[in-house]
Amino acid sequence: MKPSFICLFFLLLLCFLHCLASGAVRQRDALNKFYFNNGARRSSSSSSSSSSWASSLLSVFGLKSKVYNNSMLKEGDKVVRLPGQPEGVNFDQYAGYVTVDRANGRALFYYFVEAAKNSGSNPIVLWLNGGPGCSSLGYGAMEELGPFRVMSDGKTLYRNPYAWNEVANVLFLESPAGVVFSYSNTTSDYARSGDRRTATDALVFLVNWFERFPEYKGRDFFITGESYAGHYVPQLAHAILTHKYRLINLKGIAIGNAVINKETDSKGAFDYFWTHALIADETIRAIHKFCNFSSDAPWTAPECDRAIDEANLAVEELDVYNIYAPLCFSSGVTVTPKLPSSENFDPCTSNYVESYLNNLEVQKALHANITKLNYTWSGCSQVIPSWSDQPPTMLPIIHELLSNGIKVLKYSGDFDGVVPVTSTRCSLKKLKLKVKAPWRAWMLNSEVGGYTVVYDHNLTFTTVRGAGHKVPSYQPARALEMIKSFLQGLHLPAI
Repeated sequence: MKPSFICLFFLLLLCFLHCLASGAVRQRDALNKFYFNNGARRSSSSSSSSSSWASSLLSVFGLKSKVYNNSMLKEGDKVVRLPGQPEGVNFDQYAGYVTVDRANGRALFYYFVEAAKNSGSNPIVLWLNGGPGCSSLGYGAMEELGPFRVMSDGKTLYRNPYAWNEVANVLFLESPAGVVFSYSNTTSDYARSGDRRTATDALVFLVNWFERFPEYKGRDFFITGESYAGHYVPQLAHAILTHKYRLINLKGIAIGNAVINKETDSKGAFDYFWTHALIADETIRAIHKFCNFSSDAPWTAPECDRAIDEANLAVEELDVYNIYAPLCFSSGVTVTPKLPSSENFDPCTSNYVESYLNNLEVQKALHANITKLNYTWSGCSQVIPSWSDQPPTMLPIIHELLSNGIKVLKYSGDFDGVVPVTSTRCSLKKLKLKVKAPWRAWMLNSEVGGYTVVYDHNLTFTTVRGAGHKVPSYQPARALEMIKSFLQGLHLPAI
């Protein structure tokens, strides 16, 4: 196995085994499946530069030919009321499908919540979950930054007081086709899933979505996401810039605990394990001595493999996506709902969300599953068999975005062991940007919310104290303060 993929392969294997034991199929399984099934394709795709990958988007499709008639569709997408929704909801919701390829019958599902205040002037935030192949509706909307969370009975919703639609109009996109409710009538499309297809379909979606919601044309637009959306977000931003689609007024991107550079992502994860007292001194010394994580390195030494195995055993009982979080030991929902809490994340939340989104009345209210898919809803795709292309690094694209005046926020929950702060700091160092505002603590409610540093060309790196891989799940108040400051162009509060 190529060393640049050892760390992620190993970490995802741990999570895969944990999920098999619990009987649940979760977001972490998708990354594991991705790395298991794409070994043969990784070396060929990693040899191409990000710049050549981006330029190839120009020949993928004719954008104008995929602008379809969206008139009279908006009102049909309006969500009157979700089952179990609490009283006093003060914003409009919309959900439905946008066709991105009429010939193949490919359509992407979205969920849109208008801002609770000033929806006519607040920016639009697009949220993308990663995987690849995992649900922005199930994870992003229902577990992280959406307006509602699901109670433990799997039937009732409660308000999330730290939802991002407190400061923005938020659009959740299920991407690519094959991710839960998003679909294609041409099943061979699923086998052609990859970074290029995901970026181009997302751009076609946005062009058509703005035709359906013309009042938002020209509004300040931000793209956000986490994990493998570290590829989706900058690639989509670059596609928007490349096509110069003026109705999309792209201002910035924000990516959390994101895969952006495989070499540093890999090495940084093991360094994080050692600095957090999870693996032995001898293990990290062997990894440093015998493992080469560069994308063009030769095959690994046996000593490296043994060190990886030792690290595997050391953390296999943890949720590596939040090394301090409790585990879920339940496989279902409760008859009587537990007292909900937005501040204390329930590790079994995915069970409740899965039950809720498999409710046919919920699907009807969301205008979802109109093709009557032959599988139940789950957090990640059951039909995408492989991933056709992925550049080894997003750094050239991020550099190009910065050069074009696009603001970039890279943030990290400091309890995440999969794409930890050590990985991100090493990746950002490769951009060789000068520090504009030095490293400092930022505050919320008289406590340290995390740390932040600002670089030239409007790149900010921020940590969120006490958060895991899904930052808004574990620290929703701090996540909201962070995104509000970014959208408003403000520095995070100082001491």
